[in-house]
Amino acid sequence: MTDEHTTPDEACAHGGPGDNGQHQHGYVSDKAAILKRLRRVEGQVRGIERLVDDERYCIDVITQISAATSALENIALLLLEDHLTHCVTGAAHTAAESGDSSEIDAKIAEATRAITRLVKS
Repeated sequence: MTDEHTTPDEACAHGGPGDNGQHQHGYVSDKAAILKRLRRVEGQVRGIERLVDDERYCIDVITQISAATSALENIALLLLEDHLTHCVTGAAHTAAESGDSSEIDAKIAEATRAITRLVKS
């Protein structure tokens, strides 16, 4: 996921250890777990659809929506943590080597915007 001001290629352009010229995002090591969580949320949403189709009690539907929302928020927090530990740390290493802190400043601003969107949602 990228910010409206960031292209996917710019999102974490510093690369990482062992990337052999191919960029990897920080969450790649957790990809299977993230996909598993997303499939679980997908199942929850299908369950909510069935509840509505079966005309179940409103509070039961709302409870399930709350659970799905919480699960998505937890995935977002995991991705944010990966961004901070991979992209921001990588930018800090780049800044230390080059003496140019503009990349780390940009990554921190990007993370701040993502946190703001997450908190407002």
